[in-house]
Amino acid sequence: MTPELTVQRAPAEAPTAETPETLVVEAPATEAPVSEAQSTTEHAVVAVVGLGYVGLPTAIAMRNAGCRIIGIDTSASRLDTIRAGGAELLESEHEALREHLAGDGFALTDRIDALDAADLILICVPTPVDEHHLPDLEILKGACAAVVAHARQGQTLVLTSTTYVGSTRELLVQPLAERGLKIGEDVCVAFAPERIDPGVAGHEQLQTPRVIGGVTETCFRRAAELLRHTCKHLHRVSSPEAAEMVKLYENTFRAVNIALAFEIAEACRTHGLEPIEVTEGAASKPYGFMAHFPSAGVGGHCIAVDPHYLLHPLRERGRPARVSEEALRKLAGRPRHVAWRAHEVLVELGRRLAEARILVVGVSYKSSVADTREAPAVEIITRLRAEGAHVDYHDPLVGELALGGELLHGVDPDPRRDGGGFGPEDYDLTIIATVHPEHDYGWLSRCEAVLDCTYRTPGGRQRFLP
Repeated sequence: MTPELTVQRAPAEAPTAETPETLVVEAPATEAPVSEAQSTTEHAVVAVVGLGYVGLPTAIAMRNAGCRIIGIDTSASRLDTIRAGGAELLESEHEALREHLAGDGFALTDRIDALDAADLILICVPTPVDEHHLPDLEILKGACAAVVAHARQGQTLVLTSTTYVGSTRELLVQPLAERGLKIGEDVCVAFAPERIDPGVAGHEQLQTPRVIGGVTETCFRRAAELLRHTCKHLHRVSSPEAAEMVKLYENTFRAVNIALAFEIAEACRTHGLEPIEVTEGAASKPYGFMAHFPSAGVGGHCIAVDPHYLLHPLRERGRPARVSEEALRKLAGRPRHVAWRAHEVLVELGRRLAEARILVVGVSYKSSVADTREAPAVEIITRLRAEGAHVDYHDPLVGELALGGELLHGVDPDPRRDGGGFGPEDYDLTIIATVHPEHDYGWLSRCEAVLDCTYRTPGGRQRFLP
């Protein structure tokens, strides 16, 4: 029997933290094993635990396929942001979300007991690292424990969060077995890592293949039946552990090659060469080369974080991955290098860092998103301010930036939009960290000196590279 899900919304306006929607969940009268469970997902109830950059687009895709969705997030402010249309999504996803929120079958809640109504559960919570770059498993362990506590016969549980090898078995399979539930018979479990590239329409979720590793054959088939709605096609691996390693390999590969791109860019500057020209020349080779480009550094939820879930367990076992370790040190040191380079440029211009007025352009970690997690610009600003420089920032997508307990407000140096404050020529140095292609940066041509960390953005009476 499929559980009944009823959502009652406030008639006049979207629910808020003060006026939450009422979510009524009726558990099934009888529990059926997997072999007797609903065989299709089109009308199944799917619970998505965690409504961040992975969970929300996944929930939208599943609702597009006809599934009834229970979106669960412990953050009331996050739920309010989603209801208000402020979540970071592709435009096509924004349109679908508006339609789903206005209709039935798309419930948002912070109540974890809503899991009782679900046939299929996707765990999409963040897996950050702490200040020492050690994996922080608190959120993941809490989510998995809640899913296990509410698990019932007939459910399929899929972990998508990037994590260390063995997590699916440790956090789901073993606890479920301790509850007396047989994997592949009573419940199904699989790992299928996310492959979402926020803000890039060309890499939308539905066009990207997805890897699945099931605990058993039945687990794979059930997970595949669920996830076929969210991707172009499925790639099967032999186990959850293999799928976990796939994700770690993907992002460690990128980390190593980005670190190499930084090194080559610095070598190019030594020889008076343009790094982009050199990289694009190398990329003309049709095999054996994949272009990676230099920048102010890496940030966000993947490259700066995920490889540590590979490296830390290996270090604990006395098997360090030295190439990857060195690459991450290079990535971690990139913002420090940019700050040092800014100091060097100012000296060349005859100015002192402690008295300089600096504008940092772009504080999100990548183009076309408003996400500042692990953004290199944040560390660059912090380091320059610690040396006594007066630092402003401009980012049309980020109006406010929390920095060491202080709240900074972005400035607009374009006098066509803001007649007050400082203009482009009033800054001793402009550091371009991130640009958003959909916005106008023509005013950069009036800057006295530009340190271009994108290596592609023209501007400034004098232009320098990191």
